[in-house]
Amino acid sequence: MDLGLKDRVYIVTGASRGLGNASARALVADGAKVVISGRGEKAVADAAAGLGPNAVGLATDNADPATADRLVAAARAQFGRLDGVLISVGGPAPGFAADNTDEQWQSSFESVFLGAVRLARTVAAELGEGGVIGFVLSGSVHEPIPGLTISNALRPGLAGFAKSLSDELGPQGIRVAGLLPARIDTDRVRELDALSGDAEAARTANESRIPLRRYGRPEEFGKAAAFLLSPAASYLTGVMLPVDGGARHGF
Repeated sequence: MDLGLKDRVYIVTGASRGLGNASARALVADGAKVVISGRGEKAVADAAAGLGPNAVGLATDNADPATADRLVAAARAQFGRLDGVLISVGGPAPGFAADNTDEQWQSSFESVFLGAVRLARTVAAELGEGGVIGFVLSGSVHEPIPGLTISNALRPGLAGFAKSLSDELGPQGIRVAGLLPARIDTDRVRELDALSGDAEAARTANESRIPLRRYGRPEEFGKAAAFLLSPAASYLTGVMLPVDGGARHGF
């Protein structure tokens, strides 16, 4: 199946590793060009080099108010167009309500929530019909994850913003959608398993609750993201797509 991604241009944030990187790889593999970002200069440069000539990297933080304009300008300067964005950001600090500090809440809000809102608004102003804005969210949009209180608070709010934005931009032919990963085998998920004190036992317990009985592979998430961003998904907007091996049982 041809996804129609050839020569289309996307911004992918948080793409030096993890789900953002897997998504950028899937986009490039299907013919797209990408501007990737992350906070570490060397990590972003290495990731862009690994993606090949159809990728350019920019070291910047989603929390920085200047980031959105810099990424759009990079896409225009390097590739001459912009067709969409996938907004991904590293997870907030783990912890329970009694543990997380005001500073952790504030910094997480700036990067996970406000940074995403600002980037979506900026990109929306640049897109025409057929453009797309995607958000990497979490299964916590539907059900809180123990020990991830800040994420549990911010991700559902961002999903609500995405749904509102899909209504506002739909008449312009611009789509907005979210992806809801659960246990995908990334460094972040391994770190969360390790917080239990027994990473192997935590993984085994988590896999037993997943109908497919395994963690997802990053490339599986990346392919789902590439499809949702592509013209092949042209009549999908306002949706929250679980990429979780069936872990969510509700509709």
